[in-house]
Amino acid sequence: MFEALIGFGALFALVLVRVPIAIAMIIVGTAGFAALRNWNAALNLLGNAAFDTGLSFTLSVIPLFILMGNLLTISGVSQSLFSTAHRLLHRMRGGLAMAAIVACGGFSAVCGSSLATAATMSKVAMPSMRKAGYADSLATGSIAAGGTLGILIPPSVILIIYGLLTEADIGKLFIAGIIPGLLGVLFYLAAVYVTVLLKPGLAPQDAEDLQLERKDVWGVLAVVGLFAVIMIGIYGGFFTPTEAAGIGAAAALVIALVSGGLTWEKLYSAGLNCARTTAMIFAIIIGAEVFSNFISYAGVPDALLSFVQSLDVNAYVVILVLVLIYVVLGAVLESLSMILLTVPVFFPLVTSLDFGSGLLSDPEMVLIWFGIVVVVVTEISLISPPIGLNVFVLRSVLTDVPLRTMFAGILPFWLADILRLALLIAVPALSLLLV
Repeated sequence: MFEALIGFGALFALVLVRVPIAIAMIIVGTAGFAALRNWNAALNLLGNAAFDTGLSFTLSVIPLFILMGNLLTISGVSQSLFSTAHRLLHRMRGGLAMAAIVACGGFSAVCGSSLATAATMSKVAMPSMRKAGYADSLATGSIAAGGTLGILIPPSVILIIYGLLTEADIGKLFIAGIIPGLLGVLFYLAAVYVTVLLKPGLAPQDAEDLQLERKDVWGVLAVVGLFAVIMIGIYGGFFTPTEAAGIGAAAALVIALVSGGLTWEKLYSAGLNCARTTAMIFAIIIGAEVFSNFISYAGVPDALLSFVQSLDVNAYVVILVLVLIYVVLGAVLESLSMILLTVPVFFPLVTSLDFGSGLLSDPEMVLIWFGIVVVVVTEISLISPPIGLNVFVLRSVLTDVPLRTMFAGILPFWLADILRLALLIAVPALSLLLV
């Protein structure tokens, strides 16, 4: 146990000096396992982790869904989603910001990446909001917050990884993310409404009468159709999540071709972005596997379980403590790394808790519910200072907007996320109703 504490300290020290998290986990995990066993066992662990991760058929779902999102980005459906939402909401004060959130939710349904959603919608929605006279704080806040929906509304790469870590049913995790994702959209819309009600100057009234173009309607129908095929196919048992990812990527290629936005250059760019993102994710997975093996061998999960059982506290108190740990870690760690580091340690503890009768009496349902809670907390970390990766993605695109302005615009959405998280913890049925 003492070795594990030293390992965590060394890991955070390396992260603070800006060593890439994947490399930091590999260094600490390998050295720690060598200290507990020997260098031969540690190097075998590292080699097996790299080999198993690279050849995992189940993990092939990740690059396929990432490719699907990249292909849909170049197809122009993001612009169609925003234009359609703008047409429906433009008469409301703050309608453009609301349209950006709705478009983020729609794009999340076929993208699976929070950062990609935020980056794409910043290019689509920000020019329109600036032209209409929106304050940069509200404009960037709505896009950054809306982008977080990319890791919750299925297909979600984070939910896939959580399912692989805990052996939970990925199809059920996808279904469980639908209602919380829709709640996220509604809470964000409410945040915009309240914000412009209190400070009307942030969003001028937009009374422009807009006409929908045929390509916008087609783009929305393409997104809805693709989402329906993936979810019905998985939920109905017609194909596995991995097969769904392959079908989705192929369908996205057809959509990009039909839309006329696909060129060889764009196709190459989409493939290159997919390869880069996949390589980054796989490197983190390898590092997390090595580090989690070290932590498990050091006895941390068993020690944590014994400690909590000795306290004899309510199960929900334990969940609240874990949520607070995630909020603190989210301030210093990237979201994927945080989940890969903590879930292997926490999920045995969570499944051992006694929630009484009801939906959470089944350990499988507990795992699925906890997965949704973890992802929502991760969403909060994506817009929380000082890391707030979605905010920094926007900053890389909108270099003329200060970070202080962006984080100021995030506050209403951050509060909305806290309320949503509390509701999901208090009412597990919101996550498990459709499962």
